[in-house]
Amino acid sequence: MLRQYADIAARSRIREQFLRNVAKPLQYRGEIRPADIVPVIATSKRGNKACFPMQWGFNMERRSLLPNARLETAGVKPLFQGAWKAHRCVIPASWYYEWEHFLRPNGKKETGDKYLIQPKGDRITWLCGLYRFEDGLPHFVVLTRPPSEEISFIHDRMPLMLREKDVDEWISPDAKPDEVAYRAVTDLHFEKAPQTEKAPPDEYTTFLPVPVGMA
Repeated sequence: MLRQYADIAARSRIREQFLRNVAKPLQYRGEIRPADIVPVIATSKRGNKACFPMQWGFNMERRSLLPNARLETAGVKPLFQGAWKAHRCVIPASWYYEWEHFLRPNGKKETGDKYLIQPKGDRITWLCGLYRFEDGLPHFVVLTRPPSEEISFIHDRMPLMLREKDVDEWISPDAKPDEVAYRAVTDLHFEKAPQTEKAPPDEYTTFLPVPVGMA
């Protein structure tokens, strides 16, 4: 199914626009990072469920790329209000990964083991996001929430995830996002991943989904 979404996004004219404007191809295998362009599910102008290439992160003046938005405040912050009401999306992934975060006795933050995380019993992880248009091209952020108790030792946030049956309602402009978000997946499977690289800088340590290729 993940490959199917990648194929649909690859045929979109938006992919060609990204290539012309930012010289970045559609990414659908391996580890995905902020600024990458990936297949994202949203509603079309006709109101139908569709898949589009979107770039991860909102560009912000005088600061780095913004990859995430807090679920608790997305509906009231001016930056996200419009997208919360009408531009909700879902990023299909195999897993998301996160590094364990902890404090040393001297108060310094450290990163430990890298973990792969996904909902129990599912092969696809449906990450909830919001999107907006920048210079005519769609950009998305991943919504985050407090973590499930079982993974709270890894990080103090986790992405908002849904079951597949709730995806269509989440992306519908007519839906009430608070009610759909209440059904978020919290029963998670996690396992240590091979530590083949260092954790990225702080602003990029949270929620790096892996859309396609692993399931």
